[in-house]
Formats: sequence, structure tokens, C-alpha cells
Amino acid sequence: MGRVIALANQKGGVGKTTSSVNLAAALARLGKKVLLIDLDPQGNATVAIGVDKDELQQSVFEVLVGECKAKQAIISVEQAGLDLMPANGDLTAAEVALLEEDMGPKRLRKTLKKVRDNYDVVLIDCPPTLNMLTINALTAADGILVPVQCEFFALEGLSALMDTIETVQEQLNDTLHIDGLLRTMHDRRNNLANDVSNQLVAHFGMKVLQTIIPRNVRLAEAPSYGESILDYDPSSNGAIAYLALANELIRKTQI
Repeated sequence: MGRVIALANQKGGVGKTTSSVNLAAALARLGKKVLLIDLDPQGNATVAIGVDKDELQQSVFEVLVGECKAKQAIISVEQAGLDLMPANGDLTAAEVALLEEDMGPKRLRKTLKKVRDNYDVVLIDCPPTLNMLTINALTAADGILVPVQCEFFALEGLSALMDTIETVQEQLNDTLHIDGLLRTMHDRRNNLANDVSNQLVAHFGMKVLQTIIPRNVRLAEAPSYGESILDYDPSSNGAIAYLALANELIRKTQI
């Protein structure tokens, strides 16, 4: 059974989608069969991996509201070597529909049961808010990966997220595990970034992953070309970092 990992942080702009797309591509490059689920109505992960979100026949929206099966919405992204369950603005309406259902928080988990055995890992790119979509992701997930930008408000945002994770564990998914905190957009020349990085380790210890994603212009450029960093510039520091992250997660979670 494939491991389901949600990439989530209630704070936006922390490199969540960048990490979802590039970690998925790195795991695929290392021989893992990967499904990437875009659960953000902005559809940024869909676009970043090279899929036109405005031309979708089926998406995660139709899956969540019961209009199609999961396998019908999954498309193959040959260049990246992975499968994608895409998203677009239609997904906003799914949140309203799920709020009206008693089983709304568990809809994604129920849906994934039918396809997760086909993959080594399923990565879910969550929206940067705590809403019914994020709750669905955390309820469906075995683990959560938390991208954290090394900046002043990082720890403040994390405390709220940890409260949310604890609530989900108590009420919806008692097996949810924190797979790791991922430091992103890190500039080692910046004293504040180094201080925050050290604070994260002091507060969360072994939950902080060893891999650090550097601030890298090639990472910022890649989505505009619809490519992962491993296709756009495989020799860049960003590509090397995400391959290191993929290897660390494989060791840590036995994917």
C-alpha cells in the first residue's frame, strides 16, 4: 500500500507547491511510482508540472463530489515520470459541498483507497489555508510534510498547524504522523535564516529533516516552463536538494 503524504502549512509562500512538484519528480526519478494530487483551487501544482488547468476533462473536483472515479481523473505526466490528479478553480465549489456532508472530511480517504495500491507514494499539495480541503488531506494521509520558510514568523505559524494536526489525530485520523519539517528558501548567508533554522531544530528536534532547500532562482523559474527542477536544470542546487530530500524520505518512511 502506497504511503500518502500531505504537504501542508497554513502559512502561504513557504514553498509548499514547489516542494510538492519537485519532491514528486525526484521520487519518480529514483524509481518510485508516484501520484501527485493537486488539492489547491489555484491549480499551481497542475500548471507547474506542465498541464493546462483550463483544459481539464476531469479533475479532483469531480472526484470529491462523486461525479467520477479517481482513476478517471488521473493523467500521466510523461516528462516528469509521474501521475497527476489535477485541479482548477472548480475545486472551490467542492469545499461547500463537503461541508454539507457528514462524511465530508473523509471523502478523499475513501476515494484513495481504490488507487493508492497502484503507487509507492501519493503526495497531496494542500491549499495554504485550514479548510475542508486541507482536513480531507490530513484525514487521508499517513504522514504530513511541513515546508517551513526560515523567516521571523515561521514558528508562530507552526504552532497553529500543530494544533490542527493534533485535532485531526484525535477526531479523524489517529495514525497521522509528522514525517518531517522541511526548511525551504534558505539562504545560509542570512543570519536570520540561520537563527530560525537553529530554533526549529531546538523546538522540534528529530522532526526537522536534515535536507535544506536553498533559495535558488532556477527553482523559481521552472514552473513558468511547466517543468520540475529535475527537467529544467538537473545540475542546479535546487535539483540536488530535492533529490537529497527524496532519498531522506525513502530512508525515513520506508517508501
